Amino acid sequence: MLRVASVNVNGVRAAFRKGMQPWLDQAEVDVLALQEVRAEREDLEALLGDDWVIAHDPATAKGRAGVAVATRQAHREVSVELGPKALDTAGRWIEVDITTPSGNPLTIVSCYVHSGEAGTPKQDAKYEFLKHMDTRMGQLGGQASGALVMGDLNVGHRTLDIKNWKGNLKNAGFLPEERAYFDAWIGHEESEQYNKGAAGRFVDIGRAFHGEVEGPYSWWSWRGKAFDNDAGWRIDYHLANTRLAGALLNYRVDRAPSYDTRWSDHAPVIADYDI
Repeated sequence: MLRVASVNVNGVRAAFRKGMQPWLDQAEVDVLALQEVRAEREDLEALLGDDWVIAHDPATAKGRAGVAVATRQAHREVSVELGPKALDTAGRWIEVDITTPSGNPLTIVSCYVHSGEAGTPKQDAKYEFLKHMDTRMGQLGGQASGALVMGDLNVGHRTLDIKNWKGNLKNAGFLPEERAYFDAWIGHEESEQYNKGAAGRFVDIGRAFHGEVEGPYSWWSWRGKAFDNDAGWRIDYHLANTRLAGALLNYRVDRAPSYDTRWSDHAPVIADYDI
């Protein structure tokens, strides 16, 4: 079994100060994908310790973004190439090829999509990233070996993924143009092929495991009573290609027990795979 977790840490040094270490100790994960690391490699190495093999792609702009994949086994290959240099230096995409304990090749991706802002250059940057991500998703979806794209993708695909979806129809994160990319990767919710991984598409592991229910959400604003009222967004994903999706054993959102025990505004999403 391979236990894989992904979380936007909202700054890894701050997350460890607030209590990430006890969570990591009890979670017993084999692969850890991190987004919004906002630190240097030596910081990650000091915080995670010697038991992890770390691949890290920091943003050129200090204190921004940054993604990483930490594993218990050596990496066969690491890549941060997604498209133009401006994307490849933004600290938003890293993929690592590993061999699982049972001998299977597996590609692990940690991805941090822009949050965007409707009608601004920030949204243009988000669409540019999604366009190049779409090309790579097509390649990963069709590969014979397992592929798992994880991270804070900053889009709620369906109304089930956002508590207050009606109030966000014109906001970044729930725009039709953004959601169309997820239709391409997973399938439209009204399609017979939705979330079946057919024709090189991916399976949304969280939705496949939990079914047609609201959430479970993975992000809540720090403001107000969003966390206490579970008024969140499901924007943190495990997207598995067909080869891997069939090996799913279990999935959960590791929501903090209370507001004051949170160490990030995101909760880790964790899955077990028989691979």
